[in-house]
Amino acid sequence: MLSIDLNSDLGENTADRPVSDDEAMLGVVSSANVSAGFHAGDPAGIYQTLVAARDRGVTVGVHPGYRDYANFGREALAIDDATLQADVEYQLGALLGMAAGAGVPVRYVKPHGALYNTIARDEHLAEVVAHAIKAVDSSLVFLGLAGGVSVAVAERVGLPVAREAFADRAYEPTGDLVSRKKEGSVLHDPALVAERMLQLVHEGTITAIDGSVIHIEADSICVHGDSAGAVQMAAAVRAALTADGIEIAPFARA
Repeated sequence: MLSIDLNSDLGENTADRPVSDDEAMLGVVSSANVSAGFHAGDPAGIYQTLVAARDRGVTVGVHPGYRDYANFGREALAIDDATLQADVEYQLGALLGMAAGAGVPVRYVKPHGALYNTIARDEHLAEVVAHAIKAVDSSLVFLGLAGGVSVAVAERVGLPVAREAFADRAYEPTGDLVSRKKEGSVLHDPALVAERMLQLVHEGTITAIDGSVIHIEADSICVHGDSAGAVQMAAAVRAALTADGIEIAPFARA
């Protein structure tokens, strides 16, 4: 039976900036990328999401980003390698500690936002992040952009790896995600998103923003928790895949 993981970025809510319905999304996805607090979220909210993931049987990963709460971690920061490595290690340590308190294991790491996109193209910074993960726990799976350099670098450094595709994002013909600054970069139609993910799982392809067809091999599909209509899109993807006989299962299993 074909299977694919369905993940979402969660633990990003605060009282002054609620962005996602974590409880509802945890009823749909098989993996949760839980914020480590630098780009979004606060300790109380993060802990609540960890407990909810535990109770739902959803696999948990760390979602570290740039220290940039004001911009939700979606602006690249010019920081030195030592600072970047320390920031990533700090976030992993914080989330691993909170997860231990909540009684839920952490299986993987998926960088967030601008950090994710930067290391998908920048081999040197990808090495910094990979070494930071390895220093904390070399058994954590690195989840990165399918076709991006970060996955190859993490594997070379000695981390187990998985590749990710995005349900709610448009793609460039190069395989990069379309910049959020461009019109049409974020998708909102549940039926269209579900159709694209069926194509991805069955054919290993996705239609780029210019109409060309690109090849993508993915172990996990992401629906951003803060996208408009996120829960509806994730539910539509899950329903379409399961109706087609495709199992939804975490890529990082115990």
